[in-house]
Amino acid sequence: MKIKIAHKTEYVYSTPVVYALQKVRLRPLNSSLQDVLNWDITVTGGKHETQYLDHYQNHVDLFSIEPGAQALSIRAEGTVLTKPENGVLGMVYGRAPLWHFKQPTPQTTPGAAIQAMAQVVSNNTSQLDGLHELSRAILTAVTYQFGVTETNTTAEAALTGGRGVCQDHAQIFIAAARVAGIPARYVSGYLMMNDIVDQDATHAWAEAHVDGLGWVGFDISNGISPDERYVRIATGRDARDAAPVEGLRQGAADETLIVSLQVQQ
Repeated sequence: MKIKIAHKTEYVYSTPVVYALQKVRLRPLNSSLQDVLNWDITVTGGKHETQYLDHYQNHVDLFSIEPGAQALSIRAEGTVLTKPENGVLGMVYGRAPLWHFKQPTPQTTPGAAIQAMAQVVSNNTSQLDGLHELSRAILTAVTYQFGVTETNTTAEAALTGGRGVCQDHAQIFIAAARVAGIPARYVSGYLMMNDIVDQDATHAWAEAHVDGLGWVGFDISNGISPDERYVRIATGRDARDAAPVEGLRQGAADETLIVSLQVQQ
């Protein structure tokens, strides 16, 4: 399936900014799940400083704002050909070893609720079946609701609160899978929805390393493994590692974030 994406992220500041730097993970890479046919990132109000592959094999671009500017706009757009592989990326490995994806982070440190949730996997004789059951259990326990959690909400807090979004679902899954001894990681990307072109934000799901299969995706929020409607952008141990855009700035200016995203065939 050919998926066309146009994603604009704009930062507007209340006063001129002396310095700001944005770390951008918005370039999809070729894999067994997708081929990037064309892709471009342009910046207005700033300049491209450098680019590199990080230790998770994500393509990272660094953009700085023009001194004294009050706005910085980053536009990513292109076309990706996706493949129906039922979310199975396979035995594809980078510089980060599998044991690294068993380690908790501040966002995914398990508490009593996640420890209990992990038993869904541990009690199942099939690793893959147990992970699918875990996905269903999380969606039952945590109702999808926008606006009740923040970007820094931990997996344990989201689970005990009983409400959250795709970031929360993915991080709960990751934390529970790790308790069960299974390497797991966070994935950020895009999801093409058949009846919605304009979207509010990127999507997120999880991948777990299954014996004999390698990395397998689980979209907990939608109760499926990713299909050809999904485009992978970045991975990491949690949402922060795979954030599409993150940055820093000097000065006391107030910041307003404006996002425009279209995903379609």
